Amino acid sequence: MIEFAVDVINQIGLIGAGLLVALEVIIPPIPSEAILLLTGFNIALERFGFIEALIATTIGSLIGATLLYFLGYAFTEERLEKIVGKYGKFVGLPLKDLRKTMAWFERHGSALVLFGRMIPIIRSLVSIPAGLVKMHLGKFYFFTGIGAFAWNSIWISIGFNLGENWQVGEEFAQYLEWIAYLILGAVALYLVVNAVKYLLSRRSH
Repeated sequence: MIEFAVDVINQIGLIGAGLLVALEVIIPPIPSEAILLLTGFNIALERFGFIEALIATTIGSLIGATLLYFLGYAFTEERLEKIVGKYGKFVGLPLKDLRKTMAWFERHGSALVLFGRMIPIIRSLVSIPAGLVKMHLGKFYFFTGIGAFAWNSIWISIGFNLGENWQVGEEFAQYLEWIAYLILGAVALYLVVNAVKYLLSRRSH
């Protein structure tokens, strides 16, 4: 898949880099870090400038985030409450806790959207609850844009400085992703354990 990203950027330049960043939510095997590192390498080759690359990839990030925002917006908080109300007890998630979480997100969601953009995996997922709670689109774009701008700046700069060795940065990025996967795996394990406990308690009665 990295070869695919290389071909796209070689063929259509900055537009390709922006599109790949936007599509990373649909094409998981191509992490944004790799795309941004590759973009930085192309800057080192003087194929395009740093500012243009940063603008193109940030726009791409906003497009990808928008897709997930409206996915959450279309799903609606009411539908989520119905699902959790019906099945939440199986995983130890009562409806009142969901409501508290959503209320917390409505109060502090801006910070989560901002800093979540700089955490692998979370940077994509955080757009969905923003849509669920109907966060104002202007606010969503503002904080998503700042977070994406910072994240893209860091990785493009690393790719630029590494030059032909940009894939070394990709190896480091993979460690960050594994940490994020471990955290999500721990959450999933917690839910599974709660589900098993619930089913065993039902059988014992």
